[in-house]
Amino acid sequence: MQLKPSELILNPDNSIYHLNILPEDLAETIITVGDPDRVTEVSKHFDSVELKKGKREFIIHTGLLNGKRISVISTGIGTDNIDIVLNELDALVNINFETRTINKDLKILDIVRVGTSGAIHDTIPVDSFLLSKYAIGFDSLLRFYDAEHVMDETIQNKFIAHTNWSKHKSTPYVVTCDDGLASKIDSQKIVKGFTATNVGFYGPQGRILRLKTEDENLNSKLATFDHEGLKITNLEMETSGIYGLSKLLGHNAISMNAIVANRATGEFSKNPTATVEKLIQYTLEKLTK
Repeated sequence: MQLKPSELILNPDNSIYHLNILPEDLAETIITVGDPDRVTEVSKHFDSVELKKGKREFIIHTGLLNGKRISVISTGIGTDNIDIVLNELDALVNINFETRTINKDLKILDIVRVGTSGAIHDTIPVDSFLLSKYAIGFDSLLRFYDAEHVMDETIQNKFIAHTNWSKHKSTPYVVTCDDGLASKIDSQKIVKGFTATNVGFYGPQGRILRLKTEDENLNSKLATFDHEGLKITNLEMETSGIYGLSKLLGHNAISMNAIVANRATGEFSKNPTATVEKLIQYTLEKLTK
């Protein structure tokens, strides 16, 4: 079936609409970062950079490190942007732009998020690195797809009951990382976690400046949730969307979090830039070892 121009939108140069790149511009190992300025902080470690392109908040550099081709791309903040990025990354490798048809042989991408996050337990130190083994999404992204087969209904239902989750909010969904890719990145330096992906930074994460929240006890409920020893560890804004769409599209994904805040203790990193830099170096070393 040929995809219509309104569904697969291409630029005049035949590049994908938002990301503004061609299929040959993309490596099969991809690092995603939220901040466009962080793309250079990753690519500066490459031995060579063959491509630099950008459109809106989506900046991409592709290059070589230790003989391995890697692309780093900024997603901006939130799972709404993840919907754009993941679908267009997949289209670049699995759809023929000339015929507008899906390729018979599908490629598998390795996708590694490198971002910041806040812990909700005092046992997780600021400036540590956390790998999200699980993610629970409070956004509605995956609910727009035929995705129940990639969700863990047991954990979801237990969480909804534990928090007395409001029926007016999106139903939480639970997805997992790719174990194979995680094993390449893992080490004794890494905390394994269960990451909560929120739809905002302030109210959705329990921060109160001038506005009251619907549930002032939400963060304490998150911190006390326990499913057979599995506890929610940290908060951020992209991981559940990356995991969910990657599973649906057949790609491998993990999320690496630089813990720059601890909500339980009220601490914030004294040098978050240095912590993120160390996580970038660690991740690149593991990917190219």
